Amino acid sequence: MVQGILDHRYELLEHIGGGGMADVYKAHDNVLDRLVAVKILHAQLAGDAEFIEKFHREAQGAAKLSHSNIVNIYDVGEEADKHYIVMEYVAGETLKTRIQQQGHLSVAESLRIGKEIAKALAHAHENNLVHCDIKPHNILVMADGRIKVADFGIARAVTSSTMTYNGTVVGSVHYFSPEQAKGTKITPKSDIYSLGVVLYEMLTGQLPFVGETTVSIALKHLQEEPASVRQLDATIPPIVEAIVQRAMAKEPDERPSSEELVTEISQAEDMLNPGAAISPAAVDPFATQMMPRVAEGQEYDMTAADETATGSMFKSKKFIFGLLAVLIFGFLVGAFLSYGKFWSNAEVEVPNVVGKPMALAQQVLEAKNLRVKVAETYDESVPAGQVVSQSPEAGSKVKEQRLVTIYVSKGGEDVEMPDLQGMTRSAAEERLKKMGLKVGSIYEKYSSEEDAGTVIAQTPRAGSKIMKGQSVDLTISKGTKSKKVRVPDFTGGTLDAAQSSLSSLKLRTGTVVKQASRQAEGTIVSQTPAAGSEIEEGSAVDFVVAVKSNDKPAVKPNEPEGKTPNKKK
Repeated sequence: MVQGILDHRYELLEHIGGGGMADVYKAHDNVLDRLVAVKILHAQLAGDAEFIEKFHREAQGAAKLSHSNIVNIYDVGEEADKHYIVMEYVAGETLKTRIQQQGHLSVAESLRIGKEIAKALAHAHENNLVHCDIKPHNILVMADGRIKVADFGIARAVTSSTMTYNGTVVGSVHYFSPEQAKGTKITPKSDIYSLGVVLYEMLTGQLPFVGETTVSIALKHLQEEPASVRQLDATIPPIVEAIVQRAMAKEPDERPSSEELVTEISQAEDMLNPGAAISPAAVDPFATQMMPRVAEGQEYDMTAADETATGSMFKSKKFIFGLLAVLIFGFLVGAFLSYGKFWSNAEVEVPNVVGKPMALAQQVLEAKNLRVKVAETYDESVPAGQVVSQSPEAGSKVKEQRLVTIYVSKGGEDVEMPDLQGMTRSAAEERLKKMGLKVGSIYEKYSSEEDAGTVIAQTPRAGSKIMKGQSVDLTISKGTKSKKVRVPDFTGGTLDAAQSSLSSLKLRTGTVVKQASRQAEGTIVSQTPAAGSEIEEGSAVDFVVAVKSNDKPAVKPNEPEGKTPNKKK
């Protein structure tokens, strides 16, 4: 935790939060005698000169905003490589916390909060400032229920500089607009899409798109339509469903402006208010259909008409020709989608986008007047988010609008780390090989519980997720560690005394050699190892024992005395 006083003015009191870009501290402004929030950028951001320049410029622009639904920025500064912004201190909880606690919010509360966020965005957009990271984590709910939007400026600076730092996505891909996910131009309509996702989550308690990787979620924002809020909760009024769907339109031009969204939410609140005049269409979505609604208990008898139509339809020539026309039309459409303008003579060369980030690859292909389809694939050798391969291949000559499929890496395929403890080293290595994992470093350690040669520890731990191709470190048992014993000095003593002492020390008697000596018979003349040496328990100590000096050669134990060696004659 950072401690002390910044710029001789802001006394840091406690750490109150943080995220991918900065840490937030509750602080006291010693000059104006008030509580403030100080956000200090992480070191990896502070080391980027280009980003710091944009950060100061965007933060200074955000400081000009003054709105009841926006967290005010008071100051921007730098001290000892710490870049920080000083903001209004808001006591309360984040909208994300409230959603998690309640599961989902009521329609009335969701609309009220959504309108206050839209008002904050309208003020910012009017001042040519786009937030770029609208999500419940950046929405503060005060004690009286009022809403404050935080982080104007810092998110914009990050987005305009780069989307990642050290491989970590800045911001939350769950709330990205399609143009953010694609890496194209960001406009105020990008904030509207993100607000639509926030409304979706408030109403249902669920995110519209989830996935295993950031790439898969980004693709869903680009290519898929979420389940409607009424599919998840039928009690949500159709007019509210329409507001969410319009805010989350894939095309920015189809989304309302922030001012229009404020108006639409206000109209929805009036229509849903019991005291207000409600149009029939708002209450009964069937009232504007061309066919009259069936009264309760009334049924139309369609059986006869169905039988008559069915009997003659399939025998009709019109039906047969119509079916053939549909099939031919479908074939032509498929050919067009796959091969482009087959009536056009204009051809282009497919550029090489392998190894490029997904967003850049799309831009390169679209600049050649080609359409792009994105598919995901596992590949541990290619970083997640980069193109692994493409079809057609680079250099191919194709017609304009040809569909080019790019396969984007999801990184290595995740597998669950097995429990290798208790297995022999060879069995553990074989198991890892079959799972597509590599054996990393091998360590050895004494263990009184596991036999020598068996696995006693592993990194990563069992049950964790690991990518194929990743290395696994193993620790192998060396068996029980023997204790070291310091050898006493036995010289000058008797062999019997020495053997008794060795037994108590868990040592044993080794070779005993008798040697003529002037010392008393049976006295130990020397020993191996020498006195003071450290040897393992169970080791042997050799001795040389004195015998009477009678000019006879030294004899080994059990050798008959008086017998002399044979001499050559």
